[in-house]
Amino acid sequence: MDFRIQSASVDALAAVNADALVLVIAGDDLPKALDAQVAAAAKDAIKLGDFELKAGKTLVLQRAAGIKAPRLVLAAAGAASLKSGRNALQAALAQLKSRGVAHIALAYVGFEGLDAALAEQTAVAASDAVYGYRHTKPSAAPAPALNKLSLLVGKDALKDVKPALARGEAIAAGVELARECANRPGNYATPTYLAEQAQGLGKQYGFKVEVLDKKAVEKLGMGSFLSVAQGSDEPLKFIVVRYDGAAKSVAPVVLVGKGITFDSGGISLKPGAEMDEMKFDMGGAASVLGTLRAVGELKPKLNLVALIPACENMPSGRALKPGDVVTSMSGQTIEILNTDAEGRLILCDALTYAERFKPSIVVDIATLTGACVIALGGVRSGMYASDDELAASLSAAGEAALDPCWRMPLDEEYAEGLKTNFADVANVGSRAGGSITAAIFLQRFASKYRWGHLDIAGTAWKGGAAKGGTGRPVGLLTHFLLSQAR
Repeated sequence: MDFRIQSASVDALAAVNADALVLVIAGDDLPKALDAQVAAAAKDAIKLGDFELKAGKTLVLQRAAGIKAPRLVLAAAGAASLKSGRNALQAALAQLKSRGVAHIALAYVGFEGLDAALAEQTAVAASDAVYGYRHTKPSAAPAPALNKLSLLVGKDALKDVKPALARGEAIAAGVELARECANRPGNYATPTYLAEQAQGLGKQYGFKVEVLDKKAVEKLGMGSFLSVAQGSDEPLKFIVVRYDGAAKSVAPVVLVGKGITFDSGGISLKPGAEMDEMKFDMGGAASVLGTLRAVGELKPKLNLVALIPACENMPSGRALKPGDVVTSMSGQTIEILNTDAEGRLILCDALTYAERFKPSIVVDIATLTGACVIALGGVRSGMYASDDELAASLSAAGEAALDPCWRMPLDEEYAEGLKTNFADVANVGSRAGGSITAAIFLQRFASKYRWGHLDIAGTAWKGGAAKGGTGRPVGLLTHFLLSQAR
């Protein structure tokens, strides 16, 4: 989509030329400075009972008197907050999606001090509105006509809005890539496909990309990762991407994305119902690829390494079995009590591999546990961190991006459930606190650096009629990386 910034004062909106003029209004009253023609149309609609200044209310007026745009869309936000502004815009865009509107002019009124943040969310919300998965569905509805959005702002806000809109466009592009990767069926989005996406980003943005095969992974001693992949005929890939945006002396941030491109559960087979959704089990890898795309667009001054262990988890005569003991790259042995707890088995070797980069911070992202879905639902991602400062940074990034997370505990008492007589650690504990014990397991392999973990099992995709990847937490990760730039 083509995003533009247009200087236009709130008292001169009637003269704006577009297929639709969208007005997102905060508060209980129309601003006194609002364009007289627009205000008259809105007041008339309120008087007739067709529109209310209450959150969630929208109205489309056609050929309103004195207004150049053939459609005037009123969207009430209620509170003057970033979240309410985005929600109101989404409601307005939903009204226009099927009307053949190609160019929207958008103005926010009553949101003093939020110009930059709203500009970013405008790009993200508008891109979301026109996205639709079509790759394996020739019968899908054609893409909406909307291809241009002009954000109307006052002259005093132009300086702040321009970089914010660019940031929003970069995040939106990253979210789209993450969604597209996650939505591809498992027979399309294989480990090889993820590697090809990384290589494509490397060519586009100048990243250094290395894809390690089974032989290289064996040489590294990644016995835990190998054990998960051994039941599948799809070859594993260990993907390493480097972005060098700062001096060589600056320690990199490392992102690790879980890349299980299909999770059957292995020998501990999942129930058949909704197993199709296990193509989304590479949501962590998808979000890392999407974040790389955003970084490529924004070019922040930091060094970044992305690691994606990618494979399938399948049952076969060669598959990992409950009771097996495997040796991780760190040398720690792991007793497999449940082969469906495989994400942590591939991540632990990637976390050990991350040590070679002498990182400032390592954050892993994974659709790791159903327990996190029970705890937090689909609103907030579960967040774990080895120190308070890192936790605060991740939390602040999520709030700024409207991609929130919630810090979960790492009390040492939870580790008791991972003890076993037959190895250094078991791969699962009891059902109680399952997201926490999964994080505790990973923490064993991340003791040599500052470490964060995002459990996105509840936020990486939606089920039901709206089934599909969400692209989260690309927004959170992008804001976090920008906060680490020099």
